[in-house]
Amino acid sequence: QVQLVESGGGLVQAGGSLSLSCAASGGSFSKYSMAWFRQAPGKEREFVATIVWSGVSTIYADSVKGRFTISRDNDKNMAYLQMTRLKPDDTAVYYCAASDSFGVWPSHKYDYWGQGTQVTVSS
Repeated sequence: QVQLVESGGGLVQAGGSLSLSCAASGGSFSKYSMAWFRQAPGKEREFVATIVWSGVSTIYADSVKGRFTISRDNDKNMAYLQMTRLKPDDTAVYYCAASDSFGVWPSHKYDYWGQGTQVTVSS
C-alpha cells in the first residue's frame, strides 16, 4: 500500500512558475511509474505527465509539453512536477498517482492517489 501526499500548490500569476512535490510512503516507490493528473472545476480528471520507475522515460500531454517537467528521486521517494509559463487554463487540482505500468492510462488504471493540491493561475 502506497500513500501519496502532494504539496507545493498555490496562487501564481500567468507566466509564472510553480513546483509540485509528491511524497510517497508505505511501499516500494521505485517499482512504480508516477504520474500527475489535474482536474479543473466541472471537468474530468486529465493526464498531465508520467515518468517510468527508473526516470529515463517521460510522457507529457500536448497541452503542457515544453512547459512542465516531471522528475523523481527514488532515494527520497519523491516525484516532482516543475511548471513554467503557467496559463490560467492550468488552474486545477493537481494529483499524483502511482501505477505498476508505464504509459498513458485512464485514471482508473492507477493504483494509488494523493489527495491533490490546488494550483490557481491568475490572468
